[in-house]
Amino acid sequence: MGYDIQTWVNVAAYMGGALAMGFGAMGAAIGEGYTAAEANAAISRSPRATGEIFKSMLVGQAVAESASIFALVVAMILLFMNFSAQSYLTVATVFAAGLCMGLGAIGSGIGSGFPAGAACTGMSRQPGMSNRLTTNMLIGSAVCQTPSIFALVTSFILLFTNFSDRPISPTWAALLGAGLASGLGAIGSGLGGGLVAQASCEGVSRQPESVTPVTNIMLLGQAVTQTTAIYGLLVSFILMFKSFEATDALSPCAALIGAGLCMGIGAIGPGIGEGFTAQSAVAGIARNRSAISELTRLMLVGQAVAESTGIYSLVISLILIFVV
Repeated sequence: MGYDIQTWVNVAAYMGGALAMGFGAMGAAIGEGYTAAEANAAISRSPRATGEIFKSMLVGQAVAESASIFALVVAMILLFMNFSAQSYLTVATVFAAGLCMGLGAIGSGIGSGFPAGAACTGMSRQPGMSNRLTTNMLIGSAVCQTPSIFALVTSFILLFTNFSDRPISPTWAALLGAGLASGLGAIGSGLGGGLVAQASCEGVSRQPESVTPVTNIMLLGQAVTQTTAIYGLLVSFILMFKSFEATDALSPCAALIGAGLCMGIGAIGPGIGEGFTAQSAVAGIARNRSAISELTRLMLVGQAVAESTGIYSLVISLILIFVV
């Protein structure tokens, strides 16, 4: 039985919407559950601070929910928007958009739960620092959301850009690769940023006088953890906006999907590894402010070495796009 283009577009849109919300629910649920678990433990230690801890838990969970809301928006668009079936490329764009947003929400949802949980724990130790801990948590959690925003941007470009004037092959592979690069590339940075923000909230609660240096180094460490997600976004943009010559060969298609997979998967490890490095540096600065210079320098060197593996992935991705 044969199917027309519109049928395949609808199938891809429904599958993309399911993947967007399915994957998108994972990270937020884990992050919110972790926050609630830490809040319960904090209240058991300091029942008098129940009110502040409860409010902090809800605020933290709301931020962690953001990534899944992005996924919900993309899923609703895919399910209820009528996509014009001008080309089989629409099949690739709607599926890639859903996959990109779903994968891109995982790391940010989990990562945002780390500082929220640490803030709840900190309030049980230092009730007087509740406002500062909430502020620190919000800043750290907001940075964790940036990789999911990169995925959202990529999804919207895929959904609302007309690619019908391009050859079906290998453009379909480039669009799918774009979704994979940005979606997978967001996972590590979201998790890594959350680890850094968690250490910052813990440091503020243990050493309230270290608020300023701890927050500054948190932001610096988080900035570095975001770079591999930016590499994923860069590769996605190249794959979406570069014109490729028409071909019926499979190897160019494999190269373009491979480029997206290479950069997306290759960004996960560096993002998490850099988060571990910055997490330890922030915790160390909270304990010993006199070592700020040494710890910051060591953190940046350690992150640079971890970053190199992400750069290797970027190089191979670019070779697959421009050379192979």
